[in-house]
Amino acid sequence: MKLNIAILPGDGIGPEIVEQAMKAVNAIAEKFGHELTYEYGLTGATAIDQVGDPYPAETHNLCMKSDAVLFGAIGDPKFDNNPKATVRPEQGLLAMRKQLGLYANIRPVETFESLIHRSPLRRELVEGANFVCIRELTGGIYFGEKGRKDNGNTAFDTNTYTREEIERILKLGYEFARKRNKKLTVVDKANVLESSRLWREIAQEMAPQNPDIKTEYMFVDNAAMQIIQWPKNFDVMVTENMFGDILTDEASVITGSLGLLPSASIGIHTSVFEPIHGSYPQAAGKDIANPVATILSAAMMFEYAFGLMDEGKLIRDAVAASITKGIVTEDIAEGKSFKTSEVGDWIAGYVAKAK
Repeated sequence: MKLNIAILPGDGIGPEIVEQAMKAVNAIAEKFGHELTYEYGLTGATAIDQVGDPYPAETHNLCMKSDAVLFGAIGDPKFDNNPKATVRPEQGLLAMRKQLGLYANIRPVETFESLIHRSPLRRELVEGANFVCIRELTGGIYFGEKGRKDNGNTAFDTNTYTREEIERILKLGYEFARKRNKKLTVVDKANVLESSRLWREIAQEMAPQNPDIKTEYMFVDNAAMQIIQWPKNFDVMVTENMFGDILTDEASVITGSLGLLPSASIGIHTSVFEPIHGSYPQAAGKDIANPVATILSAAMMFEYAFGLMDEGKLIRDAVAASITKGIVTEDIAEGKSFKTSEVGDWIAGYVAKAK
């Protein structure tokens, strides 16, 4: 099969972790006889420094002509610490989501048996936890009207959603629930927000159309509590942009490390696969960052973008084996830790030697 991939390493640890993921991708392509082509593009602070735009047209064109995008991370302290900066790395991520029509972010939350003791939650709470968060990605407060008035002393951000945006993300939620344990949790704040009332109204219209799925409704503050108290009670969770941003980061602690969770952003055009963590600039260039989330994002790429389930499973098996054997970076190591590049080499080697 021909695999045409756009690679956007981004900032901070992005280039290092993407390099490790590509080791696994290349090993898979060689093992299964796929024809792999890929091209690199600029985004984030790196793109601002070089061309003045966090998501330049050349990068967008590259993404559009590719079958999938493997993305690292963006962000740089020099922008974080300057509230008056008019161009920011994060604007590149938002632009990419909007221009590629990436309306859904899929974040699986799954524990590794050998790492359950690393979770801040008790073993009996997290053992066997396995659910999917589906976050709406191109609407809501991040894209609504925003600005300042009263000489800059009053600021506003508008949370706007349309029926079409809500219907398509809920439809996707039902599709995922149907393939899993047939339970969908719709998270909103319908007791306060008008936009959330529209979400719940539409969900209540769609629930009878999906009688094989158990649909439940939960206020976001209650959901935040229940993710920690009873994570095994969730199967598929669907919610709006900002709520999803916060809840998925909260859910990441269940696994014991932010460096373990991948994600897929899917929609109208080319899908993007990326770790959920940030650019971790303090670790950039030190060969210590955990590459597992990016490698697992590559596994999702094979599955979601190309429908190659065996290839994705082999990468997952390789990652699980590396964790079980302790071939891990310092953030999750019990004793001896390994470098980012060493973990990448080991996982790629496992793929190459697998029968």
